[in-house]
Amino acid sequence: MVAVPARTVPVVAPDDPRLRGYVGLTDAQLRAGIERDDPVFVVEGLTALGRAARSPYALRSVLCLPARVGRVLDALAGTPAAAVPVYVAERDVLAATAGFDVHRGVLALADRRAAGGPGHGAAGLPAGASTIVVLEGVNDQENLGVIARTMRGLGAGGLLLDPTTADPLGRRAVRVSMGEILHLPTVRATAWPDALAARRADGWRLLALTPAADATSLRDVALAPDEAAAIVLGSEGPGLSDAAMACCERVRIPMAPGVDSLNVGHALAIALWHVLGRGPGGAGGAAAGA
Repeated sequence: MVAVPARTVPVVAPDDPRLRGYVGLTDAQLRAGIERDDPVFVVEGLTALGRAARSPYALRSVLCLPARVGRVLDALAGTPAAAVPVYVAERDVLAATAGFDVHRGVLALADRRAAGGPGHGAAGLPAGASTIVVLEGVNDQENLGVIARTMRGLGAGGLLLDPTTADPLGRRAVRVSMGEILHLPTVRATAWPDALAARRADGWRLLALTPAADATSLRDVALAPDEAAAIVLGSEGPGLSDAAMACCERVRIPMAPGVDSLNVGHALAIALWHVLGRGPGGAGGAAAGA
């Protein structure tokens, strides 16, 4: 093994007990057991690691290739995670542990229990959020990651999930979001669609995206500067349930002839830009958001 700085810990075998949290990342059943016994999640890649180190989720350790050590230590420098152990393993050990070739060469383990700030399972979304996103049945973690990164980039205030949407702390969701999902206030509803109905009762505009031809064109949707709005999206294919749709205004993105719809992440980006700009003639951008 290549020599590494004294702050790091070389590991030479995938059955090293210190690597237990990194085992079998592609085995859903095995991971469910590991994470049931110990509430952790996995971060993959240097960019996501840097964002995780500055998030409300405490890092427990890092596992990386020798060639990544310098950049890992740089990513952790000046953060609460600066002193966490950095385990260093050759590529074959890393692959045997994770269950696949980790070509980014960096993994980290973090505690699912957020220590304040934006968190998953918090009592509610930020009181000042004027634009949020609501997801029902979005079970693809990569789509969830795209959605979270888009929301952070455009300035949406928070994310409300129904009980069936994918794990927002899943490895692929965290990776595809570039770690931004760890900084996004997120709540999972327990009663559905009651959570939607409650928002509507509080005066929120609930804008459900649908390809239906008789829905209102997004171009015609305008909101007052102080009007709270939620963009509501369902899974690709079946879309939103009838019960969820009944709580919302039906809105469509006009499409070219013969094209049904966009990927859910792309559709959100268009709708969010429009809504944050407060409708026709609006400027768009994060300043109009949370």
